[in-house]
Amino acid sequence: MAAYVDLEVGDRTIRISNPDRVYFPARGETKLDLARYYLSVGDGIVRALRERPCMLHRFPSGVAGEKVHQKRVPSGAPDWLETVRVSFPRYGRHADELCVTELASVIWAVQMSTVEFHPWNSRRADTERPDEWRIDLDPMPECGFDTVRRVAGVVREVLGELGAVGWPKTSGGHGLHIYVRIEPRWEFGDVRRAALAFAREIERRAPDDVTTTWWRKDRDPAKLFVDYNQNARDHTIASAYSVRGVPEGTVSTPIAWEEIADVEPAAFTIVTVPARFAKLGDLHAGIDDSPYSLQTLLDWADRDGLD
Repeated sequence: MAAYVDLEVGDRTIRISNPDRVYFPARGETKLDLARYYLSVGDGIVRALRERPCMLHRFPSGVAGEKVHQKRVPSGAPDWLETVRVSFPRYGRHADELCVTELASVIWAVQMSTVEFHPWNSRRADTERPDEWRIDLDPMPECGFDTVRRVAGVVREVLGELGAVGWPKTSGGHGLHIYVRIEPRWEFGDVRRAALAFAREIERRAPDDVTTTWWRKDRDPAKLFVDYNQNARDHTIASAYSVRGVPEGTVSTPIAWEEIADVEPAAFTIVTVPARFAKLGDLHAGIDDSPYSLQTLLDWADRDGLD
């Protein structure tokens, strides 16, 4: 077994130690396979993470072992690695989190045993004002993917009425995420209120399929939860092109709206996504082109008395 492999990433060399360590036991993909996957979707993963504080989900012995949630970039990181400082007022602390500006940062994180990348929905220019609204369609245990498909159709309809452009992706699990670029004018509390107002509208239009009930124990297990709280401060979800920490190595994959009717999320893995990316490119390439104003949704939140 090789002790290490050197990968050329742009003008940098990243040494991958323990390259033969199996990370994904379902098929046997290794740490080196993971690094090569991220190289194959380089433009996409960098676009998804660029300039955002990023929490790392690390699996030092592979996804069958312990998961480490890491916010702080460790001491001893290379001088060229960029970070962004974020504060946690509730605890009186701060953290210098990874701030991806180039693909080498991603591969360095893989060397540090990172499988999943969980960025903030704000950027380092102003970490307190998000530029991304996240719609998380999270099916409960007895909710099938056909329900997810139906609700996604309602989401698309309402976004169209609002004049907002939604960018869907699989979650890498059983749900879907839809991202909307927004004007970075509002703080996290306002973005969350807007997301809640939107979720309530989806619930009104699809009451048999959707719940916005916050406490999990009180939700109908056959419904889909529109998780508006993913827009709260310091809440993160796996980015586009992030591999998930499961034995099958599924990938949170950008898809076209037209694909939702037939898509099977489990088909997107570190084995299959590179060829898809090579053929289609990054389906989220235009995500920054049409930022949306949240004002209409905030008016809805005021109308409905939402906190």
